Amino acid sequence: MKKFFLLGLFLCLATLGWSQKSTGQKNSPIGIWTNEEKEARFEIYQCGDRLCGKIIWLKEPNRDGKPKVDQFNPDPKLQKRPVMGLVFLKGFEYDEDGKWDDGTIYDPKSGKTYSSYMKILGKDKLEVKGYIGISLIGRSQTWTRVQ
Repeated sequence: MKKFFLLGLFLCLATLGWSQKSTGQKNSPIGIWTNEEKEARFEIYQCGDRLCGKIIWLKEPNRDGKPKVDQFNPDPKLQKRPVMGLVFLKGFEYDEDGKWDDGTIYDPKSGKTYSSYMKILGKDKLEVKGYIGISLIGRSQTWTRVQ
């Protein structure tokens, strides 16, 4: 009887470990998201062994009849690049418990880049935080999964 109990326990633990690995993609931020204001959509995708993100839709894609450009970028060479398609999330590495850390987030509205992390809050919710120095001080937003 003890052998059956141990065998059953082993099978349960093995199944649990397999199901956590197989459902890891469900807890992944890979996909399409919108911000709290619903003024933009972002695609988070695999880039090498890390995650990146780019702007794929803007509620107001034009300014003065022309596509918006990265006008506030501190590098004058980049100020004419389009905001649409801009890779603004870079270098996120899986940490633990649905958290991706050690990334950066670029804000095209200010031209500033911040340290950043992303954390899954639920099935279709993602906390994205940008900060300078330590993550206790900074600004967070909750994004909603579109796809």
